Amino acid sequence: MKKIEMMVFDFDGTLVYSGDDLANSVNHTLKKLGMPVLDRKTIIGFVGDGVARLIKRSLGDERHDMFDEAMEIFKAHYAEHLLDTTVLYPGVRDILEHFKDRKKLIVTNKLYSYTLKIAEELGIDGYFEAIIGADSVPRRKPDSGLLIPLLKEYGVGKRNTVVIGDGVNDILLAKNTGTLSCALLNGLGDRDRLLSLGPDYRCEDISELKKLFQ
Repeated sequence: MKKIEMMVFDFDGTLVYSGDDLANSVNHTLKKLGMPVLDRKTIIGFVGDGVARLIKRSLGDERHDMFDEAMEIFKAHYAEHLLDTTVLYPGVRDILEHFKDRKKLIVTNKLYSYTLKIAEELGIDGYFEAIIGADSVPRRKPDSGLLIPLLKEYGVGKRNTVVIGDGVNDILLAKNTGTLSCALLNGLGDRDRLLSLGPDYRCEDISELKKLFQ
């Protein structure tokens, strides 16, 4: 097992299952704009680069003129419905407790206010040194400029830090920064794309982290 000092967790698709609430808010937005709704799988494929990209992709190339209105509709709806069906993935609380003596961060392209509210309501916010959202710092995943200052702030080495996530941006963040990467294959991200990036570690389930790291 690899000894680590810090664990950097993605949020959506890694710690919490939030796909249905995101998809429902996107489709609410499209309905309000008089546009046809999208199937859940298509919307989930748009997740991972923040809310603006999610909305742009959902609108499609033809309807960028509706972007500002769509953002307002989505944000208002999602703020009220982000916990309708969103839950922790099985084993998450056990893993956070198991690694309670390790430094842990949430680093997500989701807006900070949404992330904090969900983490608080699901009772996991206290496990983390910090929660970094898309609007918390100037850089976003997979920019190494996001993670390098955090490594310095918490005094940990690159090869003693692992980025854990279900998205391409998580693996690329680790590779761009020089940290270890661990792909979660049961989240919202595309499994084949994750594996094609050659992550240092892979898990079918988050509980497997116990066997990989100490």
